[in-house]
Amino acid sequence: MAKKQKIKDKLNSEDISVTSEETIDVEEIQEEFIDSIDEDVDEAENEETRIQELEEALLRSRAELDNTLKRNTADIEKAHKYGVERLLNELLPVVDNLEHALNNFSNDSTKEDKEGVELTLKSFESALDKFGIRPIYPINEQFDPIKHEAVMTSKDPKKENNEIENIFQRGWELHDRVVRPARVSVIKN
Repeated sequence: MAKKQKIKDKLNSEDISVTSEETIDVEEIQEEFIDSIDEDVDEAENEETRIQELEEALLRSRAELDNTLKRNTADIEKAHKYGVERLLNELLPVVDNLEHALNNFSNDSTKEDKEGVELTLKSFESALDKFGIRPIYPINEQFDPIKHEAVMTSKDPKKENNEIENIFQRGWELHDRVVRPARVSVIKN
């Protein structure tokens, strides 16, 4: 910028006098002027490149922010949906104990005792169902390694291969996620 100003000053000065010893080199002035214009063009191109880089960085930042927002929203939804999983894992032994109590009542037990435990188990299961917790009770189903855990196999020519024969312990799922697979025996002929 300083060169440009010097050139303007030389061209605009009123007292340009040429002596025999001093000559004005017009070509030199033109070259200096062209060089200064080239510098200005280079500066403008550099500025334009910098602006494009900043615009691209801004677009990437916006996309990254949008992706982060979507990921956080999905994480919050999962937390709400599966937040009771730890509580469920703590409550499943209680359900198992109520089932064992029903299956192991002695002959001396009263009918009212058994009905009381049945009602308690049903109300417990009803409360679990309200939170999307459902039992996996695979009667007459095919073995599915995601929902079932085979603890033994047996032969029965009347049934198909991989059919579930007996259920030792119910499994549980929370919405679409298996929390505990059902423990079963499977037919292998």
